Amino acid sequence: MADARDPVADLKRIAFLLEAAQEPSYRVRAFRGAAATVEGLGASDLASRAAACTLRELEGIGEVTERTVLESLRGEEPVYLRRLEATGGRPLAEGAAELRAGLRGDLHVHTEASDGGASTREMSEVSRDLGHAYIVITDHSPRLTVANGLSRERLEAQLAEIEALNAELSPFRILTGIEVDINEDGSLDQDPDLLARLDVVVGSVHSALRSDARPMTVRMVTALANPNLDVLGHCTGRMVTGKRKRPPSEFDAEIVFAAAARFDKAIEINSRPERLDPPKRLLRLAVEAGCRVAIDSDAHAPGQLAWLDNGCERAFLCGVELPMIVNALGVDALREWTASHD
Repeated sequence: MADARDPVADLKRIAFLLEAAQEPSYRVRAFRGAAATVEGLGASDLASRAAACTLRELEGIGEVTERTVLESLRGEEPVYLRRLEATGGRPLAEGAAELRAGLRGDLHVHTEASDGGASTREMSEVSRDLGHAYIVITDHSPRLTVANGLSRERLEAQLAEIEALNAELSPFRILTGIEVDINEDGSLDQDPDLLARLDVVVGSVHSALRSDARPMTVRMVTALANPNLDVLGHCTGRMVTGKRKRPPSEFDAEIVFAAAARFDKAIEINSRPERLDPPKRLLRLAVEAGCRVAIDSDAHAPGQLAWLDNGCERAFLCGVELPMIVNALGVDALREWTASHD
């Protein structure tokens, strides 16, 4: 067994790196407070509490800080610290640019068929000109009438349009998709046989966003278990700017991200400036849970396709590495991954 590390030093180092990265002060205080609590314990008391799993009975020790202490005591570099160290020594611009250069496509894009402002052809040509190999068209599903969601018939017509455009734009590839509503019971708002025909299915919660954490958790896990869903879109539903500003939905992130990892689904890093979803705290939890991620623009107009830069910055700050990003896969590998969910 490896020699124990110094959990106090590890907690203080995390606080330092969070502060240097201009993370919210409450998060810095959480790690500094945990360090002070652990420092006040004797070595034997700390060891006995760790063995008895009673560290969280102490003031200032929460789920993440407890995990950090236990990893330190086992002689392991804490996962939280390791990811901060991996990004802390590199300039943000450099790290984000490396991720951005690795993206092969965009998995969440809207057109004028629902609530976007441009045609499938225009969105595709702009994406191609940005250097992408593919784009996934993900207009809304029927239930979201405010966004002119597509009925089965309208979606089938779009599939025919995409097939014709692919013959013209090859080798660039337009993949078929949808941003399907996750209903309150966790089911998906489109016929299962039609969803199974699509290349990529992004599922998002657009209703009852203020539900209690338990039903929201069940709703999201049920959707993630559905073989037709590939990516969990803007998971908290928050809006951080503008007239529609709203707080994030509440759910048990550990359970949701464990389900995503279990079913090999991706958590979306939504790049829209008013969303920037999930918050960095939750994105780090998703990374620690071993989730894949999709860095998406959620573009509704051609210029918004450039918003992927926002998501790449957040991904780099939270320890996301290129092999974790599903839209860093080539088109064939991406389709193999989504097909594996059937």
